[in-house]
Amino acid sequence: MQFVVKRDLLLKSLNFVQGIVEKKNTLPILSNVLLQLKENKLSIVATDLDIVFQDEVSDVKIIKEGSTTTSAAILYDILRKISSNSELNFDLKNENKLSLKSENSDFNLLCLPTDNFPTFTDQFQDQEILIENKRFLKLLNKTKIAISNDDTRHYLNGVFLHLTEAHGRNFLTGVATDSHRLSSSSLEIDNPESFSSLILPRKTVFQLCTLLTESNEKLYIQTSENKIKFSLGNIKLISKVIDGKFPDYRKVVPSGNEKLLVVPSKDFISSIERVTSVSLDRKEGVKLAINKENVQLSVNSANSGDGNEIIKANFNSENLNISFNSKYLIDIASEIEDKNIKINLKDSVSPVLVEDASDKNSYYVIMPMKA
Repeated sequence: MQFVVKRDLLLKSLNFVQGIVEKKNTLPILSNVLLQLKENKLSIVATDLDIVFQDEVSDVKIIKEGSTTTSAAILYDILRKISSNSELNFDLKNENKLSLKSENSDFNLLCLPTDNFPTFTDQFQDQEILIENKRFLKLLNKTKIAISNDDTRHYLNGVFLHLTEAHGRNFLTGVATDSHRLSSSSLEIDNPESFSSLILPRKTVFQLCTLLTESNEKLYIQTSENKIKFSLGNIKLISKVIDGKFPDYRKVVPSGNEKLLVVPSKDFISSIERVTSVSLDRKEGVKLAINKENVQLSVNSANSGDGNEIIKANFNSENLNISFNSKYLIDIASEIEDKNIKINLKDSVSPVLVEDASDKNSYYVIMPMKA
């Protein structure tokens, strides 16, 4: 195996690989990246057994075909420190040693045989769905804030992707909840019959967000019984899905909240951040004392003091006091596209519905804290 490739092309792939490969050496091979030369292309593959990342580089000079695996972290670190656009000369000296030369640098990297690298099948029966890259990224960004970190309820450790229908239109909808808050976002699709409902794991969601942020390629999605494949140009991301049943989230979405608070989104976020500065605990409750013309935000910490601030608002009901986890409020408010955030309340203890006038296909539910 021997080839020459530009540093920047390989570095781009290895950058994505870092989020996939296992950092804990339970199986040493899972810390490695598979480099494979065939059919005039360099294939780069990494996996943690749950996610498979695959990229192809065609702008490569192949001297001798072959394959090997080497440490993804070490190779990435070396390439980061080599001058941009340098030529990299790779030569597999034997089964255990990969030579890398570039300019005045010379490295010998330890390898593990490709026989030990996990194999996977890329067989999906369902038809591909074409989805606009940035619209799907927006859906994931808006829903991932509510993914649960509680592994005891594994079915909440991801985004529930499923089909919904409204006003004769078909949507791909993403929902996540940690039982304290819920986020939902939808995008319209043309061929809904090709998609099976599934729960996309947390790690896959975050890796996919990184890929979608840095790519302008068309996004194709295919599903099977227990896997999902995302294709972006030469890049493929294949992931297992969470084995479990997502709860009927519609039951917790409030429908009778007629007390409407409208507050400027940026002012609301800034104010929460300022008053919570008095507390070292970012999950400290922030109290909202609401009247028709303004909201007083306050934090009272037994360990460090208190903070208060008043911002202008519109409220269509009598005075109401309610408390929230400040981080949850900021997470939700930060996803609002409109200049104002619409908060639909019932009383000081019932779930609250948050809406975005500039995105009718997204909404959020948040549980108040006990005063």
